[in-house]
Amino acid sequence: MKAVITGDIINSQSIPSETWHHALRGIFGPENSEIWEIYRGDEFQLLLPHASESFSKAIEIKSRIKCISGLDVRLSIGIGDQDFKAPKITQSTGSAFVHSGRNFEKIKAEKLTLSIASDFPDFDEVMNITFKWMNTNLDNWSSVSADIVQIFIKDNNLNQEEVARQLNISQSSVSQRLKRANYDLIMQTDRIFRKRISELKA
Repeated sequence: MKAVITGDIINSQSIPSETWHHALRGIFGPENSEIWEIYRGDEFQLLLPHASESFSKAIEIKSRIKCISGLDVRLSIGIGDQDFKAPKITQSTGSAFVHSGRNFEKIKAEKLTLSIASDFPDFDEVMNITFKWMNTNLDNWSSVSADIVQIFIKDNNLNQEEVARQLNISQSSVSQRLKRANYDLIMQTDRIFRKRISELKA
């Protein structure tokens, strides 16, 4: 199964668009319209070949955008297949695209910032309840909390001492920032998410 993340930048007009464009390109990688595209001003889509990676990628996007003062991001994860591969991701089709797009319109109306949709309603229900609880913390991240999460989510092999040297702060300060950001809960959720995805494939 694949995943499609459809999203938009909240409060995108409050700062120059190049700022968050640069942030998204840093996450998505080299220009490749078959894999990702920014369109309609502040909306975007990203195709992931492995559905199990979609939650951690959503957190990476969230943390990178929340590092920019005043901005947030709304993300809809769609799990499923890709039936037709077009030159642009926004022209490709399949259940992953349908789930992501329809769910995106739904969460815009409901003012949610992270949600998932698939062919498995029980899975969706459990994960979306989890996401709602998580969002009470994630939506209120400070730029400092978002920054520490994005550092570790990009490379979870880093240790706190290395990051402390990188940021020129103490190891205890790194630990405190991770705690305030609920990083351990994020990692536990990612492990459960990957396990549940593997069970859907079985």
